Amino acid sequence: MNILVIGGAGYIGSCTSKALACAGHHVTVYDNLSTGHRDLVKWGPFFEGDILDRDSLRRCLSDVRPDGVIHFAAFSQVGESVQNPGKYIRNNIGGTLNILEAMRDTNVRNIVVSSSAAVYGIPETMPITENVPTDPINPYGETKLFMEHMLADFARAHGLSWTALRYFNAAGCDPEGETGERHTPETHLIPRALMAVDGKLPDFHVMGDDYPTPDGTCIRDYIHVSDLAEAHIRAVERLLSAEDGEGTAINLGTGTGLSVKEILNAIEQVTGCPMHYTMGPRRAGDPPSLVADATRALNILGWKPEHSSVEEIIRDAWNWYKLDQA
Repeated sequence: MNILVIGGAGYIGSCTSKALACAGHHVTVYDNLSTGHRDLVKWGPFFEGDILDRDSLRRCLSDVRPDGVIHFAAFSQVGESVQNPGKYIRNNIGGTLNILEAMRDTNVRNIVVSSSAAVYGIPETMPITENVPTDPINPYGETKLFMEHMLADFARAHGLSWTALRYFNAAGCDPEGETGERHTPETHLIPRALMAVDGKLPDFHVMGDDYPTPDGTCIRDYIHVSDLAEAHIRAVERLLSAEDGEGTAINLGTGTGLSVKEILNAIEQVTGCPMHYTMGPRRAGDPPSLVADATRALNILGWKPEHSSVEEIIRDAWNWYKLDQA
């Protein structure tokens, strides 16, 4: 396949680009490098551009003529979306509209989009199936859900074939240490905790210990980025082989929830370093618990997580962290 990876210089995008290339596919990365990194584009040509620039997108699509597009270029920080919703509406909704219109104009039909478990808000049942009502509680989740609605609209109007992959918590890094998680500032739990055990983050706070969970901290379903990358390959291959092109949303998770405190205890065990932290207030927009039912991913994509034990996730993240700091 010839695949355009939009946002391919970032964390999940670069890991997926590597997985695509290792599977024998041709990869082109489109990224504005606002949060991505040029040195993580290693597995194909690079086209620097912004998803808010529709003309740039059209030129890239016309030059590359991809069989399919994978879209990772949405902003993804829950807390920031609460503080600055306009930034998320402009980029995630406006930028996705530009991608879809550029695809329409260049006759590119297939797209896999990075969605999120944030579309569910605070679900009444657990684990969460795709049939649970969507009711996001923060602007990030609202923009992801609207992106899915846009996909369905363009499918009806223009024959788009699409899949929205609703991630739970992406974690871990490339097992071979060639790419991984690098955000500025870093907001994700595991890399921040690794910074703390390395002495680079002296004031590590757990955001809330008064949730209705067994130990009072948030519970999440952590999925290794290598497993996510494999799901993207299967999703785009399915679109290219499907005759009807029916769009669908698919959960990606393990079905097992871990609390923040359980993650921190596992980090101590894997790294052999003490984990010191203090308790802080809740972060706005965080639901108490999110755990996936990924049955649809198994049934439709033949996918299940193979590398998402907490030990493997933290081991690979720790190895990448040390390499990236060297």
